[in-house]
Amino acid sequence: MENNINNLQYQQQQPEESVDIKSMFFKFVRFWYLFAIAVFVAVVVAFLFNKYTAPVFEVKSSVLVKDDKSALDPSSLIGIGLSNNQQNVENEIGKLTSFSLSYRSIKKLDFEVSYFMEEGLMKTELYHDAPFKVVFDTAVPQAVALNYTMKILNSNEYIIEAQGELIKKYIFSKSKFLKDTVLNKIEIRETHQFGELVDNGYNTFKVILNDKFDMEEDLDNTYGFTFNDYFSLTKLFRGFKIEPINREASILEITFSGKNVKKDVNFLNTLIREYLSQSLEKKNQIADNTIRFIDSQLGVISDSLNSAQMALQKFRSANEVMDISFQSQQLFEYLNDLQKQHAELLVKANYYQNLKNYIIKNKNNMDQLVAPSAMGIDDPVLNQLVGQLINLYNEKSMQLLASTERSPAVISFNSQITSTKNAILENINNIIKNSNQSLREVNKRITKLSGKASSLPVTERELFNYKRKFELSNNVYTFLLEKRSEAQITKASNMPDNEVIDVAREELSEQTFPKKGLNYLIALILGLAFPVIYVLGKDYMNDKIIDKKDIESVTNFPIIGQLLHSDKETQLVVAESPKSSIAESYRSLRTNIQFLVKGQEKTTIMVTADMVSAGKTFVSMNLASVYAQYGKKTVLLGFDLRKPKIYQDFKISNNVGLTSYLINKATIDEIIQPSIRIPNLDIILAGPVPPNPAELIASEKTTELFHELRERYDYIIIDTPPVGLVTDAYLLMEHCDVNIYLVRQNLTNKKVFASIVQSMEERGMKMYIVVNDINLKGGYGYGYGYGYGYGYGYGYGYGYGYGYGYGYYTDDKPTKKKSFFKRLFNKI
Repeated sequence: MENNINNLQYQQQQPEESVDIKSMFFKFVRFWYLFAIAVFVAVVVAFLFNKYTAPVFEVKSSVLVKDDKSALDPSSLIGIGLSNNQQNVENEIGKLTSFSLSYRSIKKLDFEVSYFMEEGLMKTELYHDAPFKVVFDTAVPQAVALNYTMKILNSNEYIIEAQGELIKKYIFSKSKFLKDTVLNKIEIRETHQFGELVDNGYNTFKVILNDKFDMEEDLDNTYGFTFNDYFSLTKLFRGFKIEPINREASILEITFSGKNVKKDVNFLNTLIREYLSQSLEKKNQIADNTIRFIDSQLGVISDSLNSAQMALQKFRSANEVMDISFQSQQLFEYLNDLQKQHAELLVKANYYQNLKNYIIKNKNNMDQLVAPSAMGIDDPVLNQLVGQLINLYNEKSMQLLASTERSPAVISFNSQITSTKNAILENINNIIKNSNQSLREVNKRITKLSGKASSLPVTERELFNYKRKFELSNNVYTFLLEKRSEAQITKASNMPDNEVIDVAREELSEQTFPKKGLNYLIALILGLAFPVIYVLGKDYMNDKIIDKKDIESVTNFPIIGQLLHSDKETQLVVAESPKSSIAESYRSLRTNIQFLVKGQEKTTIMVTADMVSAGKTFVSMNLASVYAQYGKKTVLLGFDLRKPKIYQDFKISNNVGLTSYLINKATIDEIIQPSIRIPNLDIILAGPVPPNPAELIASEKTTELFHELRERYDYIIIDTPPVGLVTDAYLLMEHCDVNIYLVRQNLTNKKVFASIVQSMEERGMKMYIVVNDINLKGGYGYGYGYGYGYGYGYGYGYGYGYGYGYGYYTDDKPTKKKSFFKRLFNKI
């Protein structure tokens, strides 16, 4: 028999390789409606998202950062660190992304008032496209971030409404918030005339219609406008990205994403324009400071020059002397050269002293500082220190726009500025000492030459002195004019360090969000993924026996039959529908049992399960019916003494039965009842419910009963109580040849089943598994591959819907067939 069982198991395991893929497919097919609903809902959500989400567009521009060749980086010369060009690119990116540059750009634009049009669930900004304009006084404090809703009544009137909390007032002319003015709750609803001054205590403005106003269209629309402070606008528009077009290039691509293409293009182009202007202004600032310093010096020296000139002219006129002798001329030329040196040294000395005083007195800015190189001072250390000081002040001013004086970055700048100032002052003091020494040397030489001039005639000597004073003032004046001209030429020839490659254009904008095609693809994927997750999750969390693997993983007991689901009204499906697929499944079970018992003529078969509602009685009746149809004398025993029910389906009396026989109140012939509906089938019912079923089954009368029945019948089919609840089935096993353990698909608990069968295996019991109520439409692994006993059951949807309930003593009633829509609703 063991060899036969192994052969049977081998036959069952042959289609194992294809079961997993097919079973997975049928699992998903079973829930086709979930896939349809999920995909439909996901696509609808994607459609609504694409339709009612404000689109975001991307605009781009590019800037060329030129190499800074003014200084060499020692680290780059020996192959370490970043190259000078890379450092320059990173520095320019820092400037472009600075808060100060964005803030400056915002102030150049007309973003103070934002205009909107409400279109259903969407709110579209109208930049330069609104049919009206809000005109306001920048010197009057205005409530910002207060959303006004506007409805145009006609060409003369409009209604405005506004609601808000914690609103602040902002003075646009001073670029600052009004202190201690937070408006807690605002409610406005007013009607005004176009062009009328509106002063509601929060804002002061006029609304004026423009040439875009269309009476037919605009009366039906709802508009809105909001005042925006510069600080909030700057934070909003700083979200642009800057990246080099490749690693080796110094061309920067600036990308900005926003909901209004025209507004974004204007901002980006203004940002680049201000970036180039800022660079140019820094260059021009040095020239402007130089010109301003020279002009101040020219004002002083021009008086001395005029006085010397007038004195010279008067002396010549009074003494009728026009020129000096050749000897005096040579002496004068030598003296004139010395006076030129003296003039330059004197101007430089004044600059040094002015620079020293300026650095000491000015602590917060260096806007009026004159660069040493502009005054012809070629001291490299001083030029470098002054340039470094100017850069530090510029960086500090940028940082203060987004920070306070107490921030670590500002404190660091202050420390560097102090150190640089000290270095400059120390350098200036040394230069002043050297300059004074040079002046003293020049003065000595001038004094020496002047002493030689004392030997000249009196008139010529006096003319010499007048001319010497005039030339001294004239040389200083000429030197200053030369430096002023150089500064003006430098300013005129200054160009921005970098240049624009491409400006931002509306025509080249691209929509980046929402991406409609991608959203539909994501919706399709999610629509398929959620049902897959649900099905797999449900299968993973399921604690019921679904397919053959669930049984084979916990027991070595062979599976000898698979009984299809029945949805027929009758319980005796084999007798009343002998050609149905379910009847064929019982014939297949009969064949397998015959194979197990090796053609044994007399066979006793017990049917049990671990719980109620597994279909023990249903299987027992139909198994007895299929043997009776085979022409064999068969008897069906209702050994479920606690809850008899066979009599209900055969419509016979349960007054006398096994209980009566076991307590000696009836003979065996008195308890045997013939089945009127099925030839060759007799029935022995349970009889009245006894108080001690287990004791009666364990008595000698039970042994006598089976001995007598074996003499009379070819096949004895026993319906027993659940083995997981009572011990009755265990007591009957000694009288049986084949013990059938019934497992109902999608009902039998895995853990309960495993516990019972493992206990049976440990006790050496022999049991054969029969899977009941297989639903071919369920797709859980029994829809194919188990038809070795019959050939035409594949694809059928038969099944029975009766059940025993959840309690052992509940009534077993057939379940009525539901309509398609009710079944679909229950599934959902």
